[in-house]
Amino acid sequence: MSKKNNPLRDLGERIRRRRMALGLSQEVLAERSSLHRNYIGGVERGERNISLINILKIAQALDLNPSALVENLTPPSE
Repeated sequence: MSKKNNPLRDLGERIRRRRMALGLSQEVLAERSSLHRNYIGGVERGERNISLINILKIAQALDLNPSALVENLTPPSE
């Protein structure tokens, strides 16, 4: 996957920015979303291909509409 267009990394960065704006640790976000802290870290680093269910859980924990997390993300170019 090209570094230029990496939707997993971009999604992770959006999650990290919102989490930090709310003053939450990865551990607190993990608790709120019923996910493991290590999983949240992997998502934020763009290492995890996150499922729709987990996007919904994280968005709810961040008090966001899920569309705010995925808006304008594009699949990686070949």
